[in-house]
Formats: sequence, structure tokens, C-alpha cells
Amino acid sequence: MSDSVAVGGNAWPGWRIGAPLPAAPLSRMSNEALGVVLLIPVLMLAAAVNGFPIIFYDTGAYVLQGFERVFIAERSPVYSLFLRYAGGPQSLWYVALVQCAVVSFAIVEFARALRPRMSLWVLLLIGLVLTLVTGLPWYAAQIEPDCFVAVAPIAIYLLAFHKLGFVRNSLLVPCAVLAAASHSSHLGLAAGLVVVLVLLKGASFVWRDLPRPRILLPAASVAAALALVIGCNYVFTKQIFFSRSGSIFLAARMMQDGLIKPVLDADCPTHAYKLCPYKNDLPTRADAYLWEEPISPFFRVGGFPKMGPESARLVHESLARYPFTNAFWAVLDTAGQFVAFPTGDGIVPQGWVLDPEFRRTIPKQMDGYSHAYQQRGDLWFLPLNLLHVPVALASVWLLWWLLRRAVREGNWREATLPAFVLLALLGNAFICGVFSGPHFRYQSRMMWWPALAVVLIAGPRIPGLNLSGAPSFEARLRLAPQDDATA
Repeated sequence: MSDSVAVGGNAWPGWRIGAPLPAAPLSRMSNEALGVVLLIPVLMLAAAVNGFPIIFYDTGAYVLQGFERVFIAERSPVYSLFLRYAGGPQSLWYVALVQCAVVSFAIVEFARALRPRMSLWVLLLIGLVLTLVTGLPWYAAQIEPDCFVAVAPIAIYLLAFHKLGFVRNSLLVPCAVLAAASHSSHLGLAAGLVVVLVLLKGASFVWRDLPRPRILLPAASVAAALALVIGCNYVFTKQIFFSRSGSIFLAARMMQDGLIKPVLDADCPTHAYKLCPYKNDLPTRADAYLWEEPISPFFRVGGFPKMGPESARLVHESLARYPFTNAFWAVLDTAGQFVAFPTGDGIVPQGWVLDPEFRRTIPKQMDGYSHAYQQRGDLWFLPLNLLHVPVALASVWLLWWLLRRAVREGNWREATLPAFVLLALLGNAFICGVFSGPHFRYQSRMMWWPALAVVLIAGPRIPGLNLSGAPSFEARLRLAPQDDATA
């Protein structure tokens, strides 16, 4: 087999990627560590071409909150403090570097767990291809918590289904905690996946063929992330709470779908809602309601600091009175979010929003920021999306096909990874679609993971890809101990 690749029981003659180079299997810790280091500059490519880390509209609020300790209800305090302690005040390049290191570590550990004999050089080639055919580099080096949304489920999957050893567990758990705590949607996704793991483990005692995941470390990671969020909120406000903006975002999405105005129409004659004087002039888009001050009454009635309680009441009343209509829109928004794949959402010039905050918080970095291609309006994502969107669609379809095949064959262990990735994608679409409404970036930021998963699952069947000597991830699941004692 030294000169061929096995596919479906047959040998494909010819070369294999990485064959002329030293074998460098990821099973060796030195190659594993080298892979993490060498992937970092690959993930930094988009920022390097841009001339500055990628920026989003929210970046200024995160920077202001983290650098000047100004509490901003709609922004994660955990990520804001991460920016501060990752070196952001000195240079946002340091933050991008740390983020890429975390993402690189997650990629390497995922690849090593599934294909431990895979060559380091093949891994680097896969990483380079992912930077071209997915939005990976545009999110890994973006000063936003979006870079961590796929890291949390990857870490939870590895901790639950693979025996990694003390050192890797000790590194993966902090990555899972940071990734989950960096945004409330990440924490909701991670918590939902842990619930699925608990249900799966319970079912495995009845149906013995099902995989039996470890629960301790994934659950502990989510609990620690929740504690970190509450702790950081307390640092800023001296009060204990999880979020003060969730109900506001949800009310805005429901307003966009026409689910709030009927409540105002019915109740305003007898209830003193702050929005009653404006009920006939509410913006039709959630983003316009939340962010466009000239046309939205949201700022006139108190904005994020004061509208939480009223938003929660409006949401409750709408859900109680129109449960089926709310369910219909939740399904529709989830479906819309699930297929919202294009890269580049919001990666546009943003000086009109960010310049005042950046001049206040990072004045010495303004020159690099101002001269970046993004701020000059010179980034064009249409050509990229002609590739990114089909790759994302193909990755989801192939995962679904692999899952169906495994289920038809009764091979539940082979179904584990495709099912887990698809559940994570569906969970992200549900949380983001329901709370904020569909936006391209919410799903696009995750689509590099299903692409990577498909390559690693199908690797031994791809001619020229030097993965054929690796035991499958299903076999490793069968070999892994089946109780929490090994966690």
C-alpha cells in the first residue's frame, strides 16, 4: 500500500499528498504542536491581506467595554475582557494571533482524534484549502467572538467521544470554557449539546449499540462558562445576572415578524408600555429597531439599559396569545438561518460607527486600521461566495448522506460525528434565527467545521490523500472506555 490508496477495497495507484516529505504523523506530540504553530499564519491570511485584523460593527463596543471598563449590556463582558488581556490595548494583531492559535489548536486536535496517522503536511494542506473554500480566515482573525462559535462544539465533541489524555483535556477544557462564555449564543449552543449528550448516554443503557459519551468534562466546561459570564457581569456591575439583553433581541426579532404589534394594539389602551406612542411607526426590521437611532423609538424609550423588563413582558404576552404563530416564525427563521452561508456579512467600511470609539481607545492603531482594504471598501466577496456557498451546501449534504447511510446500516457509532455536527449547525441556526433573525454571518462562521469533518471522514476514500493508514474515528470510539471514570 506504500504507493496506493485504498478506496472501497481497491487500490488506487499513484502518488499521495505529503508522500515525498517525512511522514510526520499527528500521533506524535511534536508534530501535533508543530501543526498548531504552522496553522496560525495560514489562519491569519485574510487579516494579513487586509492589512489589519478584520473588524465588525460590534468591535468598537467590545473594545470600549474591555479597555475602559464601561458596561455595555448588549456585549459579552467575557470577550471584552479577553480583548484586554490578549494584548488588544497594545495591538489588535495580538488578539487575532491568540484567536487563531485557539482555532488552530481545535483543528489539530479534531484531526488528530479522527486520523492520528495523518501527516502534518496533509493537515497543513487541508488548512490552506479551508482558508480558500470557506470563511475560516475571515472569522478566525476577526475581532469578534464569532471566531469561537465552532470551537465550543468541537471541544465538547472531543471531550465526550475521544480519550485524549490529561494534557489535551487540560487544554481543551479552557478552550471550551472561553469559546462558550464569549457569547451567550455560544453558551446556549454548548448547553444544548450537553443536554443531547446526557440523553444519548441514557439511551445507550437501553440500546447497547449506541455510543456512550462521557459527560463530566463537557458539562463541567459549560458550568464553568456560565460561572465566568456571571462573574464578569459582576465585575462590571456588582450584580449577579446572566444577560440583560436577551429579551430585547428576541422582542426585536418578533417585532420584525409582526408578533409584537398585535400585543401593543390590544394592550395599549390599558397598559402603559413605553412603546405605545410609537406602535404605528415601529421599524419593520429588527436591525433598524435596535441600531438605527434616527428612525427607531428604541433609543427614545431607554435603549438597552432600560428596555429589558418591558421587552420581556411583550415577549411573554406574544408567546401566550399567539403560540402557533410564534412557533411557525421560529421554524421559518431557523430554516432561513440554517442555509444562510455567504461570507462577508458586515465586512465593509465601518468608520462612521467605529472611528470615534477607536480614536478614544486605540489611537495609536488608527493608521493601520484606516488604511486596511476593508476600511477603503476594497474587499469584494462575490467571487469568494461563488466557491464558499457551494462548498457549504455540499458539506451539509454529504454529512446528511453519511448519517443516512450509517443509520440504514444500523451503525450508530459511525453516525455519531455527522449527527453531532448537523445538530450543532441546527442548534446555532435555531438560537441565532430565533433571537436575532437570520443573518449570513451567524451560519457562515461555522461552515468550515462541516467541510473539515467531511474531509476527515472521507479522507481514506479520496485518491491522493494520505489518510489511508489511520484507524477510523468509529474504531476509536469502539476502543474508547465507556464510562465517566476515564474523563
